[in-house]
Amino acid sequence: MILRYVTGPIIGGVLGFLYYKIVGCRTGSCPITSSPVRSIIYGALMGLILA
Repeated sequence: MILRYVTGPIIGGVLGFLYYKIVGCRTGSCPITSSPVRSIIYGALMGLILA
């Protein structure tokens, strides 16, 4: 049970970082993908919610 709540945000954070690197935002005006920190935090939160 606890393992789900730990691995969910970790996997989400990794996927958020990969989304930043692969898709990214060229202009810098995108609220989530403009910085890697925001992408990682958003991905980790989504992983926690879905876990």
